Amino acid sequence: MADEPKVPPDPNVPGQNPAKSPAAEGEGTTTPAAPVKSAEAVQPKPPTSEGGAKPPAPAAPAKPAVAAPPKPPAPPKPPVKPEPWTSPLLDKMKEKFPGAVVDASTFRSQPSITILKESLVAICEFLKSEEGGAYTYLADETAVDYPKREKRFEIFYVLYTFKGNNRLRLKVALGDGEKLPSVAGVWPAANWLEREVFDMFGVAYEGHPDLRRILLPDEWVGHPLRKDYDILHQDAAWVKANLHIESGQ
Repeated sequence: MADEPKVPPDPNVPGQNPAKSPAAEGEGTTTPAAPVKSAEAVQPKPPTSEGGAKPPAPAAPAKPAVAAPPKPPAPPKPPVKPEPWTSPLLDKMKEKFPGAVVDASTFRSQPSITILKESLVAICEFLKSEEGGAYTYLADETAVDYPKREKRFEIFYVLYTFKGNNRLRLKVALGDGEKLPSVAGVWPAANWLEREVFDMFGVAYEGHPDLRRILLPDEWVGHPLRKDYDILHQDAAWVKANLHIESGQ
């Protein structure tokens, strides 16, 4: 009957277990995992621009620039040659020592005067004086050997003036075996410089206070800076007699 009260089932009576609620029925069970999509399904779709149009294709890589051909080398500059030199000092020298000046030229702004050896000392004394430019400093004295010339040696004097702050070169041509006047009385520094020229080239000086070798032993045979001196055959006799060994060359 509809009006009869419903008696709840007794859990202690067999067959009268209470009905499990949907929540209870779900206890102890696991929720099945969502199906895994295939790799093709998860691949992203290419983006599209607004309106569904395809994006523009990527630009092609730029081609490397072609190197320009190298420029041809510039033509070589012509060699610098000595030029004739004139100056009031040179005019004074020609007036004071007629015929003594053989040549006068300038090379890279450095003047050179070639003179006769007979006037060498007198011209040097003039150049050292105030009238001649006050060339009080003998910076160097050396020589060059030209074996094929009639006068094979050129003796150079490099003069300097503190007053004018410039240099002047004197040159004297000398034949093999000729003697040259010493200028050690004009510039004391010429003492050792002339000894070196004598040692290396064999040039003898008249009036030198102590003309002897300065770099090599006094008994050494030959002069190493002459062009006819064979560098591979030193004075083997001196080496053997004094060092008791064979020449290293």
